[in-house]
Amino acid sequence: MRRYAMLVVIAVVAARAAGEGRVSAATGPRLTAITATTGTRPAVLIEASEPVAYIAARPDPFTVLVDLKNVATTGYANGFSATPGTPVRAVDVETARGEDGLPVARVRVSLTEPVSHNVRSQRNVIYVELDRGAAMDDATAIAGNHDAAPEAPAHTPSAAMAAMAIPAASVISSVRTTREEGMLSVILEGDGRLSAKNVELAAGNRLYLDFDGVRPAVAAVTPFGQAPVERVRVALNSHEPIVTRAVIDLDREVAYRVETVGPDARALKVTFRERTAARPMPAVAPVQETREAKAPQADVAATLSAGASVKTDVAAPQAGKAYTGHPISLDFQGADLRAVLRTFAEISGLNIVIDPAVQGSVDVSLRDVPWDQALDIILRANKLGYSLDGTIVRVAPLTVLSEEEKQRRQLAEQQALAGELRVMTKTLSYATAEQIKPLVVKSALSQRGTIEVDARSNTLIISDLQPALDKADALISTLDKPQPQVEIEARIVITNKSFRREIGAKLGLGGEMSARLGNPTSLAFPNSVIAGGRTGAVQGGPSSAAANAVNLGVQGATSAVGLALGAINGAFDLDIALTALEQQGKLAVISTPRVSTQNNVEAEITQGTQIPIQVVANNTVTVTFKDAALKLTVTPQITAANTVIMKVNLENAQADFGRSVNGIPPIDTQRANTTVLVGDGQTTVIGGIYFSSQEARESRTPVLHKVPLLGWLFKDDLTNNQNNELLIFITPRIIKG
Repeated sequence: MRRYAMLVVIAVVAARAAGEGRVSAATGPRLTAITATTGTRPAVLIEASEPVAYIAARPDPFTVLVDLKNVATTGYANGFSATPGTPVRAVDVETARGEDGLPVARVRVSLTEPVSHNVRSQRNVIYVELDRGAAMDDATAIAGNHDAAPEAPAHTPSAAMAAMAIPAASVISSVRTTREEGMLSVILEGDGRLSAKNVELAAGNRLYLDFDGVRPAVAAVTPFGQAPVERVRVALNSHEPIVTRAVIDLDREVAYRVETVGPDARALKVTFRERTAARPMPAVAPVQETREAKAPQADVAATLSAGASVKTDVAAPQAGKAYTGHPISLDFQGADLRAVLRTFAEISGLNIVIDPAVQGSVDVSLRDVPWDQALDIILRANKLGYSLDGTIVRVAPLTVLSEEEKQRRQLAEQQALAGELRVMTKTLSYATAEQIKPLVVKSALSQRGTIEVDARSNTLIISDLQPALDKADALISTLDKPQPQVEIEARIVITNKSFRREIGAKLGLGGEMSARLGNPTSLAFPNSVIAGGRTGAVQGGPSSAAANAVNLGVQGATSAVGLALGAINGAFDLDIALTALEQQGKLAVISTPRVSTQNNVEAEITQGTQIPIQVVANNTVTVTFKDAALKLTVTPQITAANTVIMKVNLENAQADFGRSVNGIPPIDTQRANTTVLVGDGQTTVIGGIYFSSQEARESRTPVLHKVPLLGWLFKDDLTNNQNNELLIFITPRIIKG
């Protein structure tokens, strides 16, 4: 917490009157009355004609200042009178100027003892409330008295007044430590009244104390090594104005109290004690130590940029980020935006430059929010951003910052393209220049770069700036490397199992009744009768020629038994032939195509026959060829896990001349088209087809096939079973170089 920003409550109604000059009592707000209340919690009441903006400060333990911005003081009624037993000695109204140079009406509340105070507003009345029960705990600790039990005031009223009469210190003359009741204290002594303008606990367990108008007259580093204090560093932090910073390095988080001690207030005492669970240490804004000029502003700027490097960085306010500034309260209604931003310079200590394009008004009411969050919200509400240049924060519209950044990039690009062009030749060993050219153009060359290809020598000729040539050279070296090779072996296994059994019979029958044979029918009609088979085939031996009446014999029979019966005179002949056939076959065909190729390069291997096919159209004969071949096409991709992804197209086609049509055989084809992942040297099945055919057939003579015992002479039984199976295996092997 900063000493001059303990509490900031700004209430602005109709703030159009926030001009640079003094406000007219007839047209602007004016101070109307000052009164006081008594009791356990006395207060000074400052009444204005309307709600006004104000800043409360505590420059020393016995003074409270309330600056009223743009408020006229003519004609007010000062109804305050000192009352015995109250801590208020006097209330005076002065004309002064604030830190932004604008005129203010300053109400000075002089105290008889260093009691705690609180400033709040309600409509057009500002209350300066005093709490005697919290004496020294808040008043003298300023922003750093955390978790410390109240102690007796260090000054009696007379001693305090005497201390105020002592001139302010100009140097810090000594640094020492004391230990009382188990608590360690660091004591800084000066050549006069010594008080800290700012007390702040930063991240990294560092306590900062800033002293205005004071120079260091002690060692830059004083090591102590007494828990919790490791060392104390004192150095000049700013030359104009003169600011000395004392940094107390701690070994852990502890509560601390800051108080002025001694009858002449020449010493500032910082007492450390462990934090208690009942009163946790509040969060404080992280401040980075530096000994260069304007270091306090640099620390706060580091908080604002949330880790941005101290360069010219352009940023828009960010929603949802963590805020670490000390809490403040703001109440604006129609306030001028530029004046509000200047108020943040007072609150935070930032060096703020406001762009001329920043215009507008602010309406916001915030209570106890980090100051950097409040600034962030106001910037976002007005579409503003900031650029950080060292310790200076420049606020401007986002469009202005965006355009400046665009112009800055364009200038940097133009400067980068303004160099001398150079030529580089690169002969490739493994990749082709045509393949590499588009990659280099897209990824490495500048706008001025050109590239040509010499296909004869497989060389790239590149003309560009030297940084682009270096980038292209590195890219080409990465791409022009040998690719590993893969050997792919496929196995096609075809198995065929068949079984055929057929049993049949042929029956030849012939009979004749005629005068030729002396056995006429003794009828006029029919006088003669000749009966016989008519299926076409002839059965029997040389002595008989009976035609088949039943022709159910096995075609191509491998076994047969014949029986011929005939009459002496040839009047009746009977021939019987029994045929049988049984076939069983097994066939296995194995084809093993094998091919090697580079990684990600397609390979193909083919072995077989081309079948000529004639096509006649418009009296023109055209001959085309159709492949009946074993063909393997594969594209391998080697992975980082030493496996191979393969895109496989495998086809096994064979001509079947036994079923030719017009001399053109059909083509039996087995084909597999897939993508598989296989480990190096491992085998996988990529396809399989199983075909089974079972046939049972019976040919017979109607009615007669049902005759008991003899029915088998009048039928043919066929049993035919076939089983075909196709399996395709594939095995990749990575060829190690």
